[in-house]
Amino acid sequence: MSAIEIGSFEDFEKYNGKELGTSEYFQITQNQINLFADATYDHQWIHTDPERAKTEGAFGNTIAHGYLTLSIVPHLWEQILKVNNLKMMINYGIENFRFAHPVLVTDQVRLLATLKSVVNLRGTVKAEVSVKLEIKDQKKPAFTGVLIFLYHFK
Repeated sequence: MSAIEIGSFEDFEKYNGKELGTSEYFQITQNQINLFADATYDHQWIHTDPERAKTEGAFGNTIAHGYLTLSIVPHLWEQILKVNNLKMMINYGIENFRFAHPVLVTDQVRLLATLKSVVNLRGTVKAEVSVKLEIKDQKKPAFTGVLIFLYHFK
């Protein structure tokens, strides 16, 4: 699947209320989890101790930090949408966000995105994007929510 190319507010407007697409699957590894734990100082054993997680944990394995799954959104997002003619993009907010299901080490996840709304605020484009992080072979998504981006075009 190739990314949708956007270069202006008018391009965005064509997708208002429509599904933008789905990224490729991305596999979560223990190394990623450990690096995230180091970066955030969150070394809770359910994330970083595979042996203990297998014997004492509720999931039979380590799980990714919820915020790790959120932090891979930029990587997955660029597979769905390529924004050209851009001066600057700002992550503006997150609304109605829920972590619905744990992501186990070695799970594969992908992002599904729908343009909920887009408005032109005196030259700044505000895009609200409904997102769902799907886990391969799971009915419940890892998370759902609305991400808000501000795009400043040249």
